[in-house]
Amino acid sequence: MSGLIPRLLGLPGWLVLTITGAVVLAEDALFIGFVLPGETVALLAGASAKLGHVSLAGVLVVVVVAAIVGDTIGYEVGRHLGPRVLRIPILARRRGRLDAAQEFLVRRGGSAVFLARWVAFFRAVMPFLAGTARMKYGMFLAYNAAGGLAWGVVVVLLGYAAGASYARVEKTFGPVAALVVLVIVVGAAVVWRIRRRRAAGVTER
Repeated sequence: MSGLIPRLLGLPGWLVLTITGAVVLAEDALFIGFVLPGETVALLAGASAKLGHVSLAGVLVVVVVAAIVGDTIGYEVGRHLGPRVLRIPILARRRGRLDAAQEFLVRRGGSAVFLARWVAFFRAVMPFLAGTARMKYGMFLAYNAAGGLAWGVVVVLLGYAAGASYARVEKTFGPVAALVVLVIVVGAAVVWRIRRRRAAGVTER
C-alpha cells in the first residue's frame, strides 16, 4: 500500500477524474463494490485534489454525478432483470445479506435508498433491489440524489482532509513521514467504514 498510494495520488488530473467516476458509477451499476468500494477511490481522489493534482470542484462533481447515475442504472437493471440477476452466483453466496437489505427496504421505503449509501454492501445492491421491488422512480430519484450528494461531499472532503495532512507533514518532515500520515488517515477512514458496515449488518439481523 505504501507504494500504491503515491502512484495513485500522482496520476494526472484527467485520469484521476476518469478512474474515480468509472469506479463510483460501476460500484452501484455493476455491483463491483464487493471488490473495490467506490468510497476508497473517492477518498483518494479527494486527497489528490488537496495535493493540487486535480480540481476539488471537479472531483466533487464527478463523484456526486457518478453516484447518482450509477444508482439509476442499478435501479433500471433491477426493474428489468431483477430475478435473473439475483441468480448470479456471486449474489447467491450473499443471500443472507441480500435478505437483510430487502427487509430494510420494505421497512424504510425510500429512506432506505438514502441510508444504504453509507454502507458498502447496501450501497452496491439497494438501487437494484429498489428497481426489483418496483419502487416509484420519482421517489427513488429523490432519495438517490440526496444520498449521492451527501455521501459524495462527505467522502471527498474526508479525502481532502487526509491530503491536507499529507501536504503539511511533507513540508515539515519530508515525504516519508507524510506518506505514513496519509496511510494512517486514509486507513482510519476505511476501517471506520468497515466497522459501520459490520455494525449495520448486526443491527439488520
